[in-house]
Amino acid sequence: MTAEDLRSLIAAGLPCEHLEVDGDGRHWQTVVVSAEFAGLRTIQRHQRVYATLGARMQTDEVHALSIRTFTPAEWASQSN
Repeated sequence: MTAEDLRSLIAAGLPCEHLEVDGDGRHWQTVVVSAEFAGLRTIQRHQRVYATLGARMQTDEVHALSIRTFTPAEWASQSN
């Protein structure tokens, strides 16, 4: 699994205004900004991201995934 593979999977399953993926092939860090996260708790947001990866999380294709999620408004205030 490459960073681009992971980015493509997340982007295909979740409309993202901003998406960062970094890692070493087993341990990944992501920043996902999506309007879909509005009104959702952190765990629900993470579940939405995990859903884009399907069985890859269970088969160890993605061993570890750190997720930071934001709505576009949260991201804008984070960036300022």
